[in-house]
Amino acid sequence: MLTFPRLFVSIVVLIVQVVRVLARSRTDLVLENLSLRQQVTALKRERPRPYLDDVDRGVLVALRKSWAGWATRLSIVTPQTVVKWHRRRFRRYWTRLSHENRRPGRPRLTADAIAAMDFFTVPTIRLRVLYCFFVIGHGRRRVVHFNATFNPTSAWAIQQLREAFPFDAAPGYLIFDRDAIFGAAVVAFVKAMGTKPSRTAFRSPWQNPIAERWIGSCRRELFDHVIVFGECHAVGLVQEYIAYHHQDRTHLGLAKDTPDGRAVTPRPSGQAKVVALPRVGGLHHRYEWREAA
Repeated sequence: MLTFPRLFVSIVVLIVQVVRVLARSRTDLVLENLSLRQQVTALKRERPRPYLDDVDRGVLVALRKSWAGWATRLSIVTPQTVVKWHRRRFRRYWTRLSHENRRPGRPRLTADAIAAMDFFTVPTIRLRVLYCFFVIGHGRRRVVHFNATFNPTSAWAIQQLREAFPFDAAPGYLIFDRDAIFGAAVVAFVKAMGTKPSRTAFRSPWQNPIAERWIGSCRRELFDHVIVFGECHAVGLVQEYIAYHHQDRTHLGLAKDTPDGRAVTPRPSGQAKVVALPRVGGLHHRYEWREAA
């Protein structure tokens, strides 16, 4: 027989539970009932231990997403197990998609269809800042266009694009950063060429790697060794460097070939010697076999 204190406590607990049930929304009650029914159905199967098939797992995973109290009403599995099922289902889903497409990842693009443009600065002898603009293709690392100015504007950049891609020679994609010069007018012109603009994120030069790598090469191999007098001087120097870059300088990304293509020349005879041909005013050289005189 229950004593009065124990009876009083039981009545209070019952009242609290009734109040909680009445205060809960109908959606919570329906979801709880669905959860308990699904677990009872699994327990009724005649097996040494409860067996949960994909339908059972799917129901519990769906409840986890739509019902806040899902974890408090699990009796045959732990919440961690349900989370593990969801992650396993996620992996299987994307694995199936990759097998169906037979080519995981994004669709590949021809490198010749991608180009990049950018600015970099060069100090001059008069302590002015010269802005150098260039466009480079991704396919063979060829510099399509170069020019320099002390006063870069959007209109000037658009004119450079006209000169870089005449006669409907525009690439499919053009990568550039969020420089203020590459504003709405430049983006509209790029689209008018039939090119899809691809702007990099803020402070993310690694998203434009081909252009950034060429800037570094141009600085280390040219501008770190000369003093620039002005626009014409800079353009002339870079044109010589571009010729060296296209014809003589090998690239690991091109299997140690040059952008224009350079065949490996075997030694013609035992008397042939290696001669150095100066490039870019003697800053660089091209080496070839020559017969001894």
